[in-house]
Amino acid sequence: MLITVSGPAGGGKSTLAAALAEALDYEHVSGGDIFRAVADERGLSPVELNELAETEPAIDYDLDRRQYDLARSRDDLVLESRLAGWLAGDTADIRVWLTAPLAVRVERIADREEKPAAAVSEETRRRAESEARRYRTYYDIDIDDLSIYDLVLNTARWEPDAATAVVRTAVESYTDGGDEGAMPVEGVRYEFQRADAE
Repeated sequence: MLITVSGPAGGGKSTLAAALAEALDYEHVSGGDIFRAVADERGLSPVELNELAETEPAIDYDLDRRQYDLARSRDDLVLESRLAGWLAGDTADIRVWLTAPLAVRVERIADREEKPAAAVSEETRRRAESEARRYRTYYDIDIDDLSIYDLVLNTARWEPDAATAVVRTAVESYTDGGDEGAMPVEGVRYEFQRADAE
């Protein structure tokens, strides 16, 4: 089974995806970890790498191609990133979107990164705007369109263990034989495929 966990920065993706993968004995791949590692390698903050990616599409194409390929080659996987649901497309068995109010997300990020909340708030806003522009330009994806997700969860309403339990219950009760409503992922242009062909 392939499960994708997506959502905005600070929405609880990494925490829930890691716990879910452990509970199910699945592999966990985090697009955010890959992105932060690339930023560190280049001596940039994630916000700076996001903004650089606006003028260097190869950055996004490389990261997104890796997730796209993983989704099509692995099983028993929890794939976690902002675009995981879109990149996995119809190969995903269950697509989850996690969110929380902006103030909660900013507080989580500020605590994790040990930064002032005001700075995190500005970085989070800039990062979200940059990503939304790139997703629309590169792939024709409207990141605010949640129609492809099977489960949308406000993680501010539950403690992390309880939020994980909600998603785990959904996953464990899923049977593809009784599935009558998977939303297709349509209209996405995977530009990295075109870049590969050139």
